Amino acid sequence: MLPITSTTVRLFLHVAAATVWVGGQLTLAGLVPTLRAIDPTAPKAVARQFNRIAWPAFGVLVLTGVWNLVEVRVGDASTSYQATLFAKLCIVALSGIAAFLHTQARTRAGLAIWGAVGGLATIVALFLGVLLRTSA
Repeated sequence: MLPITSTTVRLFLHVAAATVWVGGQLTLAGLVPTLRAIDPTAPKAVARQFNRIAWPAFGVLVLTGVWNLVEVRVGDASTSYQATLFAKLCIVALSGIAAFLHTQARTRAGLAIWGAVGGLATIVALFLGVLLRTSA
């Protein structure tokens, strides 16, 4: 059996949290029409319950992301790596801010706009994370 290292644990925690944050948002977005057809108040109730899982996952993403930065030694990385990392960090921040604003929205338009911005940002952040990992 291969050895379990701190790198393995770090990456596992980061990917597991991303699975909840990104995958959960995509799944929830896909369920909204069906939930709304069952009961107009159901999407809000389900989203509230999802937030109890999603926000801790986002916290784990931030913590393991910082851990990743410490391990990578960003100062020694190429300029293109640093630029991609900076873009990813901006997109991650946008993802969190948009998700928060989505939870605070009171209109259908606000929910739609912030949900779309947050969802798109999470997908882009995931892609940039994979790009960074394959370039390291």
